[in-house]
Amino acid sequence: MKKFEQGDIIKMNGFSGKLFVIVSKNAYIKATGMFHVCPLINSTPDTTHIAISGKKNTTGVVACEHVKIIDPDQRICNHVDQLPYSDIMEVSDVLQGIFEYD
Repeated sequence: MKKFEQGDIIKMNGFSGKLFVIVSKNAYIKATGMFHVCPLINSTPDTTHIAISGKKNTTGVVACEHVKIIDPDQRICNHVDQLPYSDIMEVSDVLQGIFEYD
């Protein structure tokens, strides 16, 4: 199995070339072998849509409300790029806000 980490931008078979950002913590990925992703979309950034720019200049908007869990053993996943830590922090803060208690 390939090594995947939080902040990786990936493509997966079955999603017509769409890009996704891995949002799970590395400890979760290591413990389960699975990870959560959010899609990159062409949209205007807002409360739950965060503009990103990867280290290799991949750009888009992370749709934080569309979280999916992926088993990479069931899908062919390929690395495309990696987010800088500042973007990982911003996306993680939005995700935490979505699931935080009132």
